[in-house]
Amino acid sequence: MEFAEFADHIADIESLDSDIERCERVADLLAVAGDDLGTVVRFLLGRVFPAHRSTTLDIGPRRCYEALARAGGTNVSGDDVEARVATEGDIGRVAADLDLGGQQGLAAFGAGDRNALTVSEVDDRLETLAETAGEGSEQTKGDILFDLFNRADSLGAKYLARLVLEEMRIGVGEGTIRDATANAFDVPIETVEAALQVSNDYGLVAETARESGTDGLSEIRLVVGRPVQAMLAQTGTVNDAIDNWGAVVVERKYDGARVQAHYDGETVRLYSRNMEDVTEPLPEVVDGVEDSLSAPAILDGEVVAVDDGDPLPFQEVLRRFRRKHDVARARENVEVRLHAFDCLHADGTDLLEQPLVERHDRLTELVDPGDGVELSDPVVSEDPDEVAEIEAEALAAGHEGIMLKNPESAYTPGKRGQNWLKRKPDVETLDCVVTGAEWGEGRRAELLGTFELSVRDGDGHATVGKVATGITDAELEALTERLTEYIRAEDGAEVDIEPAVVFEVGYEEIQESTTYSAGYALRFPRFLGVREDKDPADADSLERLESLADSQ
Repeated sequence: MEFAEFADHIADIESLDSDIERCERVADLLAVAGDDLGTVVRFLLGRVFPAHRSTTLDIGPRRCYEALARAGGTNVSGDDVEARVATEGDIGRVAADLDLGGQQGLAAFGAGDRNALTVSEVDDRLETLAETAGEGSEQTKGDILFDLFNRADSLGAKYLARLVLEEMRIGVGEGTIRDATANAFDVPIETVEAALQVSNDYGLVAETARESGTDGLSEIRLVVGRPVQAMLAQTGTVNDAIDNWGAVVVERKYDGARVQAHYDGETVRLYSRNMEDVTEPLPEVVDGVEDSLSAPAILDGEVVAVDDGDPLPFQEVLRRFRRKHDVARARENVEVRLHAFDCLHADGTDLLEQPLVERHDRLTELVDPGDGVELSDPVVSEDPDEVAEIEAEALAAGHEGIMLKNPESAYTPGKRGQNWLKRKPDVETLDCVVTGAEWGEGRRAELLGTFELSVRDGDGHATVGKVATGITDAELEALTERLTEYIRAEDGAEVDIEPAVVFEVGYEEIQESTTYSAGYALRFPRFLGVREDKDPADADSLERLESLADSQ
């Protein structure tokens, strides 16, 4: 396909406002793309290379402006192009307005026929550009870009410039390509979706749909060394999880960076959440995966920076990810390790459709933890209080919070569904007055272990719940000593306390309730600390509690 014809199709697609019509026109283009189908699909998405490849053009705006100016003639400079882009806001419109094609370029010396620039040739030339490195590479890259612009017509230059700078913006996303592929080649959307999940290669899927139909798509499998999108989570509550699933898998939520580890039996490659190759900056993780695996596998996990075993903030991980030079020195300053929590592929078998609990069983069978690699230690629970305790322990250990996962869930790459929920420290907290307590049991019999929480209500107080989680033994001892002098009455294990101490309390949600006098109850309250700067008169009011409940 000639690139000018391709550009005509894109202009038509971009002009449409209807998603349905746009999808139909994309399907029409795919149907006539011929041998260029895979490339056409990538270009429609604004990609020169498949998403799973780490190759980049490494072309900045300035280099693109200079190539356009060179193709535009002696009266145009890179500064002129930059100024026009600042005014227009679109490199494509600027490129289309330039008087391109009159300059003597590489085509004059046999590098190409100026009247027959094809999609395939653009693809090949951009591949060559990406591979160009070393002495003289800057000049060579500029020559390649100049030649392409010099041989393109105005519409072709518009979309070529956008493609080079990854600013295609024609209203075609991955969903459009998925639906158009199904329409163009008469295959079920669900089959296309499944093939995309395991390949993350829209060009390959389109070609397979055309050549082999549903049967061919069903044969596409995970490939070790070809990353796929990570399964994603959304925020949720313990209450939602238990109500929907009965039991939940509870895991620590690490303050790190998502990493997919691929081991083919000899070599390890590591990929970030955006599928960038991050193997080189993380040698200890590479070593750890090699040492812990004896068969090919694809693992999902989180890379966490640590200091003497304690987790460090996410920014410390980023420093390692961005390190391209002197990695050994960086390794001495910031240690990282992989916490593996899922297994997508094990020794020739894809596991995406297997339930989470079975995938974790395979993970523990496959991985021998050691330096650089640890395994998650999930807990399956139906008890909200147990989940709250696990969350408190995770936060106390310096982690972000917890993950709640459906034990029966499949692994769905790139999807943010209802099967994985994340719980982080609460954005809103309440400052509550302690108005009562209960003595503990067993080894905590001499300590106050559960504290009644209240908010201000006029001249008095209204109860909103009790808190017993998030408090260490040392904190219980200190709180018992502090509150003992304010005990007004005792009835068995229950204690009435004069309002004097204010707790900062986190919670999952506020529910209407007849159990407490405020008319509301804090769902899964968690002790965060004593508000030393606040007196009971400064605690939160019933009015604020009602406002927070209404805003949920």
